[in-house]
Amino acid sequence: MKNFPGSTHTAGLARGLQQLSLRLDGDYQQKLLAYLALLEKWNAAFNLTAVREPGEMVSKHLLDSLTVLPHLHGARILDVGTGAGLPGIPLALAAPERHFTLLDSNGKKTRFVTQVVLSLGMRNVTVVKARVEEYREAAGFDSIVSRAFANLADFVTASAHLLAPGGRWLAMKGVWPEPEATALPAGLRQRAHPVRVPELPAVRHVIEVSRTTSD
Repeated sequence: MKNFPGSTHTAGLARGLQQLSLRLDGDYQQKLLAYLALLEKWNAAFNLTAVREPGEMVSKHLLDSLTVLPHLHGARILDVGTGAGLPGIPLALAAPERHFTLLDSNGKKTRFVTQVVLSLGMRNVTVVKARVEEYREAAGFDSIVSRAFANLADFVTASAHLLAPGGRWLAMKGVWPEPEATALPAGLRQRAHPVRVPELPAVRHVIEVSRTTSD
């Protein structure tokens, strides 16, 4: 695995992982940085993300994605609206014992994510190009994650048919979205987990939603 160019990013990633109390080995870190290098390269041509400076990508993409790791539930994880593979790729690298399905309706983004999966030899990832409302998976998912949906109720409603019994939705948000939380359909409960992203002063939350009848 080739090193990502720039020791600053390597050091920043290692420092951020330490601050998140994530003990992930050097091979994992190199794969994360290799993913970052691919993202920087493809971003120049395909505009995959508005964040273009690699140093910012470390905190705003990699470390931000990993804040949801302690809240994952079960072995089968769905990343809805994965875009450039966020948070799915960092999470899948950190949790090889789990299987991740990365879903997006944008063809250029799913092509990029497929290339990442092949380049990094990730055997625990499936990439799917489809709208979440149209996607079907009989077994369902233990956790459904998203950092792309703007509205919590829309996220839950659109993916409700994909949640396995006892499963959890995990929505990555900024400030606690109280108006969104109160607009959730009946029969659901939510819990807000405050999270801190290293090098980012902004407020972050992971909103966990579950069915009241499933536990």
